[in-house]
Amino acid sequence: MSSENPPSRTSAGDAFTTLVVQILRLNGHLTAAGDALARPAGQTSARWQVMGVVEHGPATVAQVARALGLARQSVQRIADLLEADGLAEFVANPADRRAELLQLTDAGRAALREIQSAQRTWADALGAQVGEEDLRRASEVLGRVMEVVVNLNPVDPIGQNRKS
Repeated sequence: MSSENPPSRTSAGDAFTTLVVQILRLNGHLTAAGDALARPAGQTSARWQVMGVVEHGPATVAQVARALGLARQSVQRIADLLEADGLAEFVANPADRRAELLQLTDAGRAALREIQSAQRTWADALGAQVGEEDLRRASEVLGRVMEVVVNLNPVDPIGQNRKS
């Protein structure tokens, strides 16, 4: 075993690492806040996210998983729970008989509306405290970071094996 220290990161690498740690901490707080907002409707933030994806139209579990950046199996588990509770249902998919579409029921739409109403009040208060300009700038930066992270495969972090 080598006693040498690993090479240090660049200052840009340090800045990225600091940002990632902040995002991970924020994710925990946002999940807790989401659970609190969804609880009066008998839901969790995970269920809320899935319902939010299919709010505007039916989607396959795989499509929902891709939209949320989650594993298909975890979304399948949530979709099954939503179906068991009468909040969503699976319907035939004319494009692929093997992959049913998940859609909200009337009860699911009502639960989602209740959560969204609570979220609007919370988001308005939070937005007023942080400030619209700062939030829009942060959103823009996070969008750029996400694009780079998605396009930079962690198995090949410097793009050596990427085809141009």
